[in-house]
Order: sequence, then structure tokens, then C-alpha cells
Amino acid sequence: MRVIRFFLLALALLLLPGLVFADGIIIIDPPPHPPKPIIPLEVKYHKVTVDITNQVSTTHIDEVFVNPNDIDLEGTFIFPLPEGASFSDLAMYIDGKKVEGKVLDAGEARRTYEDIVRRLKDPALLEYVNRNTFKLRVYPIPARGEKRIEITYTETLKYDFGTVRYVYPLNTEKFSSAPLKEVSLDVSINSSAPITTVYSPSHEIDIARKGTKDVRLSYEDKNVLPDRDFVLYYNVSDKDVGLSLITYKESRGPGYFMLLISPRQDIDPSDVVPKDVTFVLDTSGSMKGDKLTQAQKALKYCIGALNTRDRFNVIRFSTDTEKFRSGPVSPDRTNRDAAFNFIDMMTARGGTNINDSLTDALGVVTDRKRPHIIVFITDGEPTVGTTDVGAIIKNVAAANRAKTRIFVFGVGEDINTHLLDRISSTNHGVSEYVTPTENIESVVSGFFTKINDPAMTDLVLKSNRIRLKDYYPVTLPDLFAGSQITVVGTYEGSGPCTITLSGTTGSHETVFEYPVTFPDRDSKNDFLPRIWASRKVAYLLDEIRLNGENSELVNEIKDLATTFGIVTPYTSFLVLEDRAQGFVPASPADRDDVDMMSGTGVLKEERGGFALKSSEAMRDMKEKSVVDTPKLMSIKQVGDRTFLLRDKTWIDTAYTEGTRTVDLSFNSNAYWKFISEHPGIGKFLALGNNVIFIYDGAWYRVK
Repeated sequence: MRVIRFFLLALALLLLPGLVFADGIIIIDPPPHPPKPIIPLEVKYHKVTVDITNQVSTTHIDEVFVNPNDIDLEGTFIFPLPEGASFSDLAMYIDGKKVEGKVLDAGEARRTYEDIVRRLKDPALLEYVNRNTFKLRVYPIPARGEKRIEITYTETLKYDFGTVRYVYPLNTEKFSSAPLKEVSLDVSINSSAPITTVYSPSHEIDIARKGTKDVRLSYEDKNVLPDRDFVLYYNVSDKDVGLSLITYKESRGPGYFMLLISPRQDIDPSDVVPKDVTFVLDTSGSMKGDKLTQAQKALKYCIGALNTRDRFNVIRFSTDTEKFRSGPVSPDRTNRDAAFNFIDMMTARGGTNINDSLTDALGVVTDRKRPHIIVFITDGEPTVGTTDVGAIIKNVAAANRAKTRIFVFGVGEDINTHLLDRISSTNHGVSEYVTPTENIESVVSGFFTKINDPAMTDLVLKSNRIRLKDYYPVTLPDLFAGSQITVVGTYEGSGPCTITLSGTTGSHETVFEYPVTFPDRDSKNDFLPRIWASRKVAYLLDEIRLNGENSELVNEIKDLATTFGIVTPYTSFLVLEDRAQGFVPASPADRDDVDMMSGTGVLKEERGGFALKSSEAMRDMKEKSVVDTPKLMSIKQVGDRTFLLRDKTWIDTAYTEGTRTVDLSFNSNAYWKFISEHPGIGKFLALGNNVIFIYDGAWYRVK
């Protein structure tokens, strides 16, 4: 199983009276006269198993607490149940007897949390105010022993226009002083209708499909800390191409949307779009040796994987160019064997004529009813023929009147990433780079497998009544079997409308219509504004990287990055400001990510290791659907808001100094009355004792 990191849950003892946290909370009663300081409790393991059958989910939690102290401890276990969940079972045994817990309604739970906050003078628990809560007395937690707790709860998940949402409460990082030793999550989804899209905006997950109606996703890791709730969406649809709509909109400001587009998993072979593929391989002198051998194997794999209705051609280039055939041919055994022989005869010598190789490939006469794909593999920059970057881009654009897709594979570090990225991005493709330590064959063949079965090409998205704005990707890519397209943007208006998706499937034009509703207010999916901002910043940065800097783009990047807490080469002041205050990132890995974006010079690099990393960072930023908050102690993300720590106060980045605020004294009666009257405010107040935030159009200051 591929292990993909995401933060799940944590357990730690903070102080006496202590708090121990996983996704549940143990409040430790302080021993009256401990012989020595109490050592924090630990977690041996924490396992979460979720079964979702036709929108009814059953969540089972199994965790073991370890007491490393020489004395018994006792406390109270509290678990904040998700909205609408129903507790169904508990398994904790004391002296062989199963003990019972109590489910508190939201009002009683709020009073319980209020009592804890008043005693500890720590507002961190306020995020769970207004949730129903499970409560259990835990005694004893034996000295040098273990206490195992199992909880099971069920809930009926909401279904909105084909989309189902599941949430598991994980956001407890603020409580942890130590990472969890071992965690795992296992989710099974079974549906009576075909499952199309599966998506988590909070965590990167490993997805395995057992059929059209059965999906399993999993995660496991060690020594991790949580930083957000786990959120999962999946879509069920009988259409050949399913579409899910996720929205977010406050009462003021723009609405945000995400569209998840995915084909059915059991595509009929007759519905796979037949394609023409031209493989273009650099055989210049620098490809000599293992590079050329691996590239030759990659081409053979790709040709062998072609569908029976596809056609192909091969072009090798160095100082000159040479075609396998004058035009595309079918991948029957005779043509395939001849192509393999042509590939085997290739030798590495001469210069690198990128201009002529691409214009020759684009000049091949193909069937306009088929998508034409060029797979271009090179390890160098242009050295013969036309070598001016601008001229090459212009010549390729002029030759590509048929909207051919150009997928580029750059091998090694002695390549011009700006040239190759501009070739791919302006010709409906993407760039992949193979570092010296990677295997060319595995990278190229793996990528080709993903694009081998086009399910729908030339996609066009439209909406009646609702205006979709500023969405990314700007041009929709082709939709391939087993893939998923994520579109993120803003919208104007509200109410029911029809989204239309048109394109080519098989050999004919197809139009799908999806009735949906864009709400006037929807606060559930508060992750959406940051994903949209991150995508937009990525496109703006790439525009600067490839076409040069201007003040308008730079200012827009700075505004977005500051508002949404996104680290960019133009907002490294956030990092420097942290250092000035004596703060440091949470881990070396986070430090590497920040340093990678800590100066505008990295955008200007065209060749070498930094150029490759810059190109890959932009591509990942454009495609990534999980946006991490910078691990800097002076930056916090709460829902769609970003807070910076200034003079021991967490301040919303949208706040302007001098703006009038309504003041509340922490832990006062007025403070608790405000919490009681405003459900959902706890997530802001959980930041600390000193906070400036906006709520329902008014600014508040807690001090």
C-alpha cells in the first residue's frame, strides 16, 4: 500500500489538570501528591474504520492509551460527535466489566466545555462547542499499563445533487505536545449507483476501486500530528460522465465553486476516443548510453499499449529528423514490429534540433476527427537549426492549427525548462521532468498509461443563469479513463441552473446536462477559497516565470498570498517576520518547502536543478487539491480566514488597523453569552485569549 501523509489525530498531556487528546479528549484528574512529575500519556495505536453503504456511515474507532507513569491515573474521556451522528457502541472494560458512557446534547456539552475552559483558562476546546458530545469516566489508567477504548457511531450522510459528504473530527493539533505513534484510516464505500468521483480536500488519500459501485480508500502513518478534520466527498451518477458541485459562499463577497468531473469506470471500448500519436525522440549525442536505452524501451511500451483503433508514428531527431512512416499507421503486428526495429536502429549523435522535430511532427497529415497527441522526449536545449526560444514558440504555434496536444518529457538538468513548459502549456499538454536518478522508461510509460484511453476530448463547460468566473484550469484538459478533472472558480448569482459539459466521446459529439443549485449562503466547505486562491497564484506565478514580471501580476499575487496564507516568492516577508520573532517552522520538510519559494530569483531560472523544481512546483500547485497551511507558528488558517500573530494577538489578515471593534473580555460572562448566541464562532475563539476576527460583517476583539 502506498503511504500518503495526512494528519489524522494526536494524543498528549499538556498540564495538570491535564488534557490528553486523540480525536477524543481525556481530562486527567491531578493526583493529590504525585511522587514525581507526571509523564504525558502515549498512544500505542489509533485505528479508524469507516463503512459507508448507500449514504449510511458506520465509524469505528479503536485506540490504546499507554500510561508510562508509576502510578494509576484517572480522568474523563470526551468525544465530539459529528453533526447528526448517533453513538451506537462503546467497548472499555474495567476489571472485566464493560462500562457505559453518556451522550450529552449540544447544550449540556457546551456547559461541559465551558467548565473546562474556565478552569484551565485555555480556549482551545471552543471549536467543539455546539456539538453533541460523548462522555465517559476512565479509571483506572493503570501504572505502566494500557487502556483500550473502542467507539462506534453511525450517521446518515446528506445527498445533494449526486454528491455525498463525510466528515471525521481530527482538528486537534493545537492540543498536542507529541506526535501519535501509529495511525490508520480505512474507508469502504458501497453504493447502489455507480461511484464516479472520490475526493478529499483535507488529505491526500490512496484510492482503490473494486468495481463501479465499490471503492476503498486508506491511509496509515507513524509519528504524525493532526491539523484538520478529515473531509471526503464522493459522487454517484448513472451518466457516462459524472459531475459533482461543491460550493462555499458567505453572505458577503463572491461565491466559490469546485466541479469534479469523472467518467464511469466501466467505459465501453467503443466509447474510447481513437487517437493519433506521434512519438518524437531526441537522439542527439548527449542521449548516448543508458538514457537512449531507457527511452527506446519506453517507446516500445507505449506503442505496444496502443488501442486497436489508434494510429501512430515515430520521429527521431538530432541535427536532422527522420520519420518511421510518412503518416500515421495502425498498431497491428506488422507495423509494430517494423517500428520496434526502427527504434532499435537509433544511435545517439549530433546536435539538438527541437524546432524542426516539432514542426515536422505537427506537419504530418492526421484525421481531424481524432485527437492528435505528440509525446516529445529530449535531454537538451536547442543547439542547431532555429535556436531562439521565441522563434521556436512562434513556429510551433503557427504549425499547430489542429490543436495537437504536446506532452513533453525533459530528461536530466541540462534542459531549458522555460522553453519546454511554454511548448506544452500553449499546446494543450503538460511537461514532465525525469531527474538523473529516475528511470525514463517508468516515468514515460506510467504517464502514457494514464492518457491512453481518452473518454472525452475538447471539453467545453457552460452554465445558464449563474456566471462562472475566474476558474482554473482556464482550458479544460481531455478527460481520460480512470482520471478526474477538478475545476475551481468563483460564481455570481444564486439558485438552480443547468451546467452543460460538451465534447467528443467515441466518434461523436456529446452533451451532458447537470441540474444543480448554487446557494446564496453555504458555510460548510470553507476550504474552497484557499484552493481557488492557490490555483490562481500558481497560474500568475507561471505567467511571470515564462513571460516576465510586471507590477500588476506581482501585486495580485501578494494580495492573494497575504489574504489566504499562501507562501510565494513574493511573500517571503512572512517567513522573515517569523524568524524575527524567534519562531521556526514545524519540521525540516516544511522548511524546505518554504525555502523553495523564498525568493523571486527561482522564477527566472531556466536550467538546472532549481529550474526543474520551479517547474514542478508550479505544476503541482495548479493541480493540487489539498492546500497545506504554512507550518509557521505566526500563521494560522481557520476556515476561509488567515490569521497572523502580532504582539501576542491573532489578527485576521483582512483587518485594517484602526477599524472599530466590539471588545470582549476573555472568559467573562459577556464572552460566554456571545458564544451561546453565535453558533460556529468557537473556531475563531479557539485561537487563543487575544483574537481580532470578523463575524457576520462586524469586527470583534477578544482580549
